[in-house]
Amino acid sequence: MKTTHVLATTILSGVLASVTVSATPVRADSHPTGRPGTLNYVEGQAFVGTKALDAKSIGTVEVDPGETLSTEKGKAEILLTPGVFFRLGDQSSATMISSGLVDTRMSVDQGEALVEVAEIHPENDLRIQENGRTTELLKAGLYDFNENLRVVRVLDGEAMLEDGGRNVKIKSGHMVDLGSDKNIKAQKYDKKELEAQDLYRWTSLRSSYLAEANADYAPTYSFGGFGWYGDGWYWDPWFDAFTFIPGDGIFCSPFGWGFYSP
Repeated sequence: MKTTHVLATTILSGVLASVTVSATPVRADSHPTGRPGTLNYVEGQAFVGTKALDAKSIGTVEVDPGETLSTEKGKAEILLTPGVFFRLGDQSSATMISSGLVDTRMSVDQGEALVEVAEIHPENDLRIQENGRTTELLKAGLYDFNENLRVVRVLDGEAMLEDGGRNVKIKSGHMVDLGSDKNIKAQKYDKKELEAQDLYRWTSLRSSYLAEANADYAPTYSFGGFGWYGDGWYWDPWFDAFTFIPGDGIFCSPFGWGFYSP
């Protein structure tokens, strides 16, 4: 009877040790922490300044204030505040103005960018500049900034655009024409037309991959596993990218994918 008890205890200890090892992030302690401006994905021809980006740049290169991220025939994804992804399309460029957690600003200088917001806090001040005007992103959602067309479009969420001394609220399904000679006002647009475009489809695919990475990696931090520090960016070595893991609950991307907390 005593022998059986000892054997059972030994087996249980082995199982617990195995669970503990499996719950330890493979590279959480050896990989730089994700911060606003960190490159999270790149394909094709993309640059920070004159430096060409490639797969080895992912997770290590940061776009610092004053630096410009640009693409030729290519696309790039960078992290902003936890839960916010900035994605740049072909033949486009954007400059980092401020990379603070409570003051995050970028300027879309050429081409098009889509900003996916899965989570935003009242303390965040997240703004995108285009054509000399600034748009503050207020809610979780999906936002399109197209400098070629000089438009700001809100697919989902809510934003506030500053136009001189005026504030123009842009709700889901509405846009503003920055090239208008008249007072800027929000108006409806055809979302299906935008959803059929290349950058939107690429953004949707990237969002699904990162949600998979979340589902793959969040369980490793269950029960306060090693490396868990709450709401933030976490590196998943199997996806070679940072994914968003919220501090608690479930947050849905504008595409319907879930980001789960341990």
